[in-house]
Amino acid sequence: MSDKPNVGLFVTCLVDLFRPSVGFASAKLLEEAGCTVDVPMTQTCCGQPAYKSGDRADARAIAESTIQAFEEFDYVVAPSGSCAGMLKKHYPGLFKGDVEWEQRAEAFSAKVYELTRFLVDVRGLSAVAAKTEATAAYHSCLPDASGIDASPRTLLASVEGLTLIDIGSPDACCGLGGGFPMKYRALADTISKRHAADIEASGAELLLSSDLGCMMGMAGKLKRQGSTIAVRHVAEVLAGMADLPPIGVRAGSRNAAPAGDQ
Repeated sequence: MSDKPNVGLFVTCLVDLFRPSVGFASAKLLEEAGCTVDVPMTQTCCGQPAYKSGDRADARAIAESTIQAFEEFDYVVAPSGSCAGMLKKHYPGLFKGDVEWEQRAEAFSAKVYELTRFLVDVRGLSAVAAKTEATAAYHSCLPDASGIDASPRTLLASVEGLTLIDIGSPDACCGLGGGFPMKYRALADTISKRHAADIEASGAELLLSSDLGCMMGMAGKLKRQGSTIAVRHVAEVLAGMADLPPIGVRAGSRNAAPAGDQ
């Protein structure tokens, strides 16, 4: 492998559809870390909704397509803890009994990383040249993400003007993970309300995470509860690209100013 690894960026379907700036910020960070970045056009969803709903046939079909699209790359990097967890943890299990595909899935999964973990653990990054004037809390998506927590905090500590504070329940699920099966929607709503209350009580003016699904859910919950906390993906802040309105805020609204300027 060369000193300039060839990275396939797994953008995620939510980033593609709702927040492309996260994809551009991720590519910028990877390129600044010395990587060649490509975005396979055939990629779709990671398959997590199908998998968690018990639809293993569709989950496997998605996994086959994803593996084929990314096999040529040295690494596969996703700006999402939960999507990276799906690719890394669950793909091999979808092919039990199929020796050829199971081996391909294991080889694929071995080179999958969440964005901040790749930057810190693989590329050795410990600081970024970014500035954001804000007091921020970081939400760690745990259910399928192997506790992505240390690497984003390492990088966020280097952001000029950013003060990072703790949430009362930093390792709590936002509720999205339990919400895929419809029978758990009531429980998911209870979890999200509790977590939103902890975020509000923390005193943060900015909420960050490595997972857009969590961010969209929490932005909606906080907004419905009348909170003024801005919500952003960690990649946007680390890349110095936090000039767009926060997640869930329309351009031109009174809450559309970048975090720290409100």
